[in-house]
Amino acid sequence: MQSQYMRYFLAVYEHLNLTVAAEAVHVSQPALSRSLKRLEDQFGVPLFVRHPRGLEATRFADILARHAQRMDMEYRHALAEIEIANGGTEAMLKIGAGPIWYSQILPDVFSDYLSRHPSARIRVQSGVISTLVPQLVAGQVDLICSTLDFPAQAGLIREPLLKVEHVVVAHKDHPLARGTDDVLEPSDLAGFSWIVLADDQVGSSRILSYFAAHDLALPVFSIETSSPTHMFEMLRRGTSLAQIPTLLLPTAARFDLVQIPLRGNFWAANAGICYRSTDTLSPRLTGLIKAIRSFLSQEPA
Repeated sequence: MQSQYMRYFLAVYEHLNLTVAAEAVHVSQPALSRSLKRLEDQFGVPLFVRHPRGLEATRFADILARHAQRMDMEYRHALAEIEIANGGTEAMLKIGAGPIWYSQILPDVFSDYLSRHPSARIRVQSGVISTLVPQLVAGQVDLICSTLDFPAQAGLIREPLLKVEHVVVAHKDHPLARGTDDVLEPSDLAGFSWIVLADDQVGSSRILSYFAAHDLALPVFSIETSSPTHMFEMLRRGTSLAQIPTLLLPTAARFDLVQIPLRGNFWAANAGICYRSTDTLSPRLTGLIKAIRSFLSQEPA
């Protein structure tokens, strides 16, 4: 089976239209149809169902696409490694990172790593679990560093490296900021609006679960923002609440924000790294993972 057949198949699988797919891979529609027919004959199953308005992928096509996409990623990784071995430009390491990682952990890790590998190139994509995991699955990033509070997925390896506790914060003049000696009850949170990170389905659901577990009316999320800095700015201008990891408390303090002392734990979860099990990790990525592990093993519990 030739590699161009897989390339043509993936184009059809993506567009579900022979004309559009043929234009995408720069071949004629009859040639594309013939390549699909050869694949279907080889596997002995139909890959697409033809409809007047386009194609519908069968479950056999879904299976083939999953493996073909992995093959495509491995091929691109092989090209990058060959280029490095041949003295070419260092391949870019693409890292997805949550707020505590790109602001508190990775700057020190990258500084040390780049001092030892000055030719390395790193691109960091910030996000939350709901955005980072799909990017990892799609091959848009090589590694994600985040809270690991998401269901196990086939093809992904999760490696817990630290425990992250989340707490409620507000401006220092907030009605609930009475001082560290006053421990508040969950019911004291009722009636205040919240600011949350956009697309952070895990964090938002944890807030809702906390209220539901204590038989409280669900809170209103008044603002959703993709920027933790914007969230902090809005918190110090009003009476809204937010939840953040304790590792971000020093940053929050620069915006005159304080932890609201609550009875019991608000939310805690494992955090760490996650990467694709189907990949052959490049030496550079392996080295970066080791650097992350080493840095966190030296951190105080």
